Amino acid sequence: MGVKGKTIVLGVTGGIAAYKACIICSQLQQKGARIRVIMTHSATRFVQPLTFQTLSHHHVYTDTFEEHDPSGVAHIDLADEADLFLIAPATANIIGKLANGIADDMLSTTLLATQAPVWMAPAMNGHMYEHPAVQENITKLKVRGVHLIEPGSGLLACGYVGKGRMAEPEEIISAVEQYFETGNPQGEPVGDKAVKHWWQGKRVLVTAGPTQEPLDPVRYLTNHSSGKMGYALTKVLAGMGAEVVLVSGPTALDVPQGVKEYISVVTADEMYQAVLRHYSSVDAVFKAAAVADYHPLNKSEQKIKKDAEEITITFKKNKDILKALGERKKGQILVGFAAETHDLDIYARAKLQNKNLDFIVANNVSKEGAGFGTDTNAVTIYDRWGGKVDVPLLPKEEVAYQIVKVVAERHGLHKE
Repeated sequence: MGVKGKTIVLGVTGGIAAYKACIICSQLQQKGARIRVIMTHSATRFVQPLTFQTLSHHHVYTDTFEEHDPSGVAHIDLADEADLFLIAPATANIIGKLANGIADDMLSTTLLATQAPVWMAPAMNGHMYEHPAVQENITKLKVRGVHLIEPGSGLLACGYVGKGRMAEPEEIISAVEQYFETGNPQGEPVGDKAVKHWWQGKRVLVTAGPTQEPLDPVRYLTNHSSGKMGYALTKVLAGMGAEVVLVSGPTALDVPQGVKEYISVVTADEMYQAVLRHYSSVDAVFKAAAVADYHPLNKSEQKIKKDAEEITITFKKNKDILKALGERKKGQILVGFAAETHDLDIYARAKLQNKNLDFIVANNVSKEGAGFGTDTNAVTIYDRWGGKVDVPLLPKEEVAYQIVKVVAERHGLHKE
């Protein structure tokens, strides 16, 4: 049991934590695993290939074009032989390469060729780790099924204190053993490999952004929604194979890649009409848009002049899109969103029941980092079966990943 007899390809990249990879290699080999090591050129500046050759009892690969066996192609053979592909340390560079399909050395080429579970143990400066580009790449990899072993926080080699220190060898080895014994590292399927297929072939409608309700030809009422949460959901769902129809209010965001159909709207009524028009043809709706509750009863055809000290504007209630969907629901998965400033649990559960939702994703917009316009969010997911899942403050794409995963699990998509 455990790692005995398993082939683990250990990828070592150019960071000071490369020395920890020596410990991982040695201990896994002593436990009976067959360790094959691939080093990037930068990694060889920290640790010599001879060290890993001695520890693994196998040749160490550093060059894509260095072929020792004319009967095969090394990077394909390694990719096929692997029971697990472990990158430790994983620099921002290799994370970016894999996330964007770049294959320009032995390690990145083999990674694109393997069908084995891929694990990465990031190690880098804290500011690098938190950079939006790195976090976006990490989210891409998670969506595709790569398992990230979270780095620790503390004093880094560069002198900074922060998150970015590679997990300790003992922790990584324990997770690897647990995987081969149970198929479950840290209580979760490896790399969520199955998750990326759960939305395959599903047609999903996502609403995003604010609406704008005109007062006159130059003014309108709106809210602070940036559309980032809805667009993050769209990217994640498309990455998991869903056919996404995105109905979006005005935003400054680019349309995510993979969107099946993009519909631009301005007012709440336009969004209502677009959503109802497509509702019967979709399997699920994620209504993340921040839709205005009211619109001015009478729009002025001319610019309102500032002659009077006070003006009175009469508002009329907009149609409730989510309630209309709940009333017309015929098997669709319906996910609502609630932005609150207090009594989150009370208001979210009431909305879940009153609007006939399957799930509601609620957040406290007064909490730092979780409000409108931020790149992060923290939410609580409630479901109609009484379940509740808290998602801590994370980049919005990671929050989106957790939301669609929970919805798939609770609604049984993972059994299909």
